[in-house]
Amino acid sequence: MTVESVRPEAVQIPEPRTPPLAGGGVPGLGHGWKLMRDPLGFLARLRDHGDVVRLRLGPKTVYAVTTPALTGALALSPAYEIGGPLWDSLEGLLGKNGVATANGPMHRRQRRTIQPAFRLEAIPEYAPVMEEEAHAFAGRWQPGETIDCTSEAFRVAVRVAARCLLRIEFMDERAERLCAALATVFRGMYRRMVIPAGPLYRLPFPANRRFNRALADLHLVVDEIIAERRSSGQKPDDLLTALLEAKDGNGDPISEQEIHDQVVAILTPGGETIASMVMSLLHVLTEHPGHAARIREEVESVTGGGRPVAFGDIRKLSHTNNVIVETMRLRPAVWILTRRAVTETELGNYRIPAGADIVYSPYAIQRDRRSYERHLEFDPDRWLPERSEDVPKYAMRPFGVGNRKCPGDHFSMAQLTLITATVASKWRFEHAPESNGAPRVGITLRPNGLLLKPIPR
Repeated sequence: MTVESVRPEAVQIPEPRTPPLAGGGVPGLGHGWKLMRDPLGFLARLRDHGDVVRLRLGPKTVYAVTTPALTGALALSPAYEIGGPLWDSLEGLLGKNGVATANGPMHRRQRRTIQPAFRLEAIPEYAPVMEEEAHAFAGRWQPGETIDCTSEAFRVAVRVAARCLLRIEFMDERAERLCAALATVFRGMYRRMVIPAGPLYRLPFPANRRFNRALADLHLVVDEIIAERRSSGQKPDDLLTALLEAKDGNGDPISEQEIHDQVVAILTPGGETIASMVMSLLHVLTEHPGHAARIREEVESVTGGGRPVAFGDIRKLSHTNNVIVETMRLRPAVWILTRRAVTETELGNYRIPAGADIVYSPYAIQRDRRSYERHLEFDPDRWLPERSEDVPKYAMRPFGVGNRKCPGDHFSMAQLTLITATVASKWRFEHAPESNGAPRVGITLRPNGLLLKPIPR
């Protein structure tokens, strides 16, 4: 008997395969048409076709990743970087020099610059502003009046970001300009993402002119904010001062463009995502009055019913937190993300070519029946410790994972908890006649036109 005859058989590793192509493409537009008509439903159904599925967006092939495990692998692997249709469409807003869009050494340097403003120990410093804005947000309304939740949510989100991180007061007029500009810009950017018909967007169509005017005004607001700080000669201990004094890899001051892009990233994607979540939470409080009442009871138990809810109460508001997390699961503001393959690689034994664009949807992942029992039911108690252990890894990562994880996760949760607890303890809501809480799909996901009538508790 020879040695070779007793060797165990070699393990056969299957060759990487080409992912299947999703059906239903339209000549010339590919699957971009479906992503315009029914993006949420289309993406939610893709997992039925495979763990990785090819899509066509115009002339481009894009790879859709559909499982929690593979989205986690994608986010953690150095083989993929920020890029793809989402970030290409956002370039006109965010530029190439901000922490949201940069890669490699520049991204790591920028994270080091902004991270101190978001460290866990720094969040209590923002408590007075967060409390003031949350109580002002809930205190502006009159019983029975109609609230435009879009403008109200944008106002509070932008004001908190500007006052906490940039130490900017008197934001009312600029907040209104930012809100108006963002609504137009993000709608246009989504269209550019799913139908990448570059030359057509340079033609003088009315929609293109509105988009360009809104984008120009948004950048003008940011330039005004930076110029005012420089002319004031003040250097408060905030994120804007850190940016104005930051150095690049050679020890030289960072460029004016990088400062501009960083401030844009603070005020726009951050403001847009928080505003979208505030709108969704107002919708949830209206649609699920039982959970709204539980939040009010929780606040009264924590505060004793004799004072407004405060920053120091946040850790005790467990049901409020669970309502927020469940709202993020079912209606995530960041509902679609993209990456780009740096080298040829594979995901789930599917071949991904170098330079390929990858897309995945937190909305689809977080509503998947394979990961969640009663996956479409609003159930905040699923986040109780004894039940949340059953959720698969990476099936719920509202702030991302890895080196692209949102640095403002604790900041955002503190802000959302204060706003939700304050509003629910003061008001219950009814829909106004023209209210539309259906999802509005753009770069972010939020209610389409939420109009509510507040009724005192």
